[in-house]
Amino acid sequence: MSLLPYSAEVEIVLLLASPVHRYEGRPADGPLPMVGAESHPSVRLRAGLGIVGDRHFAKPAHVHASVTVMNADVLARVADDLGLPRTLDPAATRRNVLLRGVDIDSLRGATVSLDSGDGPVEFLVNRPANPCAWMDVVLAPGAHRALRGRGGMRCEPLTDGMLRLGPARLRCSIPLTGVGLTGVEPPGRPARPGNPPGSSDR
Repeated sequence: MSLLPYSAEVEIVLLLASPVHRYEGRPADGPLPMVGAESHPSVRLRAGLGIVGDRHFAKPAHVHASVTVMNADVLARVADDLGLPRTLDPAATRRNVLLRGVDIDSLRGATVSLDSGDGPVEFLVNRPANPCAWMDVVLAPGAHRALRGRGGMRCEPLTDGMLRLGPARLRCSIPLTGVGLTGVEPPGRPARPGNPPGSSDR
């Protein structure tokens, strides 16, 4: 039996890699300027190191937390909670990978893989990526509190590989049933072709 027997169709909606820490100092002073492009159509990952070109790549302090993964659907719920239009900028979260269709916050301790067409990349889902006070400045007032408990997870890449925007297959070592997914495949059944959640309205 596969070590990752549970799977679901998801969508990768953001891939962010930035060479600099832009959220430093006092939030009231605003973020540092961008250095080149930050959102990318694809990123390359190295096992134990992170995303090539990202600020956390090969940093010893982030060896087990070099890639942050977040549920993109959370931003719509945060906007609803704050009484705002659903137009919050996903890139402002500074999370490396935003997925639609999976509750990543429920998968702490799991091993997962993502395959967007170039083969699976495996991750260990280690610990929460807690939101910081910058969220009140770059997303919306109140976003810091609204994101608590759902700010995504810090992950360690276990294999080399490539991720691309668009449809992907997520596989997991623990059950995904009951986390609000569509397109979930139980163990022993082949993956079904089809569109990822949310793709019909893009």
